[in-house]
Amino acid sequence: MSREPAPASEGAGAERLPGPQHVAIIMDGNGRWANARGLPRAVGHERGVEALRRTVEAAPELGIRYLTVFSFSTENWRRPAAEVSALFGLLKAYVQRDLSRLKREGVRIRVMGKREGLPADIAELVDKAERETEANSDFYLNIAFNYGGREEILRAARKACDAIQHGELAVENLDEKAFAGFLDTDGIPDPDLLIRTSGEYRLSNFLLWQAAYAELVFTDVLWPDFDKSTLEQSIAEFRSRERRFGAVSPEAN
Repeated sequence: MSREPAPASEGAGAERLPGPQHVAIIMDGNGRWANARGLPRAVGHERGVEALRRTVEAAPELGIRYLTVFSFSTENWRRPAAEVSALFGLLKAYVQRDLSRLKREGVRIRVMGKREGLPADIAELVDKAERETEANSDFYLNIAFNYGGREEILRAARKACDAIQHGELAVENLDEKAFAGFLDTDGIPDPDLLIRTSGEYRLSNFLLWQAAYAELVFTDVLWPDFDKSTLEQSIAEFRSRERRFGAVSPEAN
């Protein structure tokens, strides 16, 4: 699957689209959900996995083809060791429980982020999930795990430098499209819509390159409570907006 160019490079003017085809989500609020109920934070993360299952099921029904979720950031290593271990365990449990079904339903899984430093069993499971679903093309689930946007861009820059040093790429041909090919999202169109739950208003180092022209929607809903209706509300907000990609609105002419 070749990478689709970003709309900004296509010279498109203002447009209202029926999409989005690619939705990215910062899944935030698991801990606050648990704290509000007097429960351990781990319970909030468990409920967050249930919300992810609901969202993966709902997304194709709403016309979404690509879903990218922020599961574990490079900064999350600063959390207590027990919580980090629990988050690893939840990823493992999710893949082990759902992989066969996702594979059967035509879902392709890609795990974005650094593989270095991950426990061996998690790294092996990630490789297995990608390998066993690589032929699928009905729906694309991208899980950002041990991921940071700045770190991703740095890795891409190193790869680009290496390609130039080895004569695989001429420096004058290193444009935005070529550079995007070195990112973890190579072959995936940029997100149309980026949602953050829990009432926070920041990107938190997520998809810094790819989200340049994404529409941003912030909801007060905590991630464990996120469901199809919340996703529909976010899509409705997206569809109400005018995407100009730097152009002038036709109404202004």
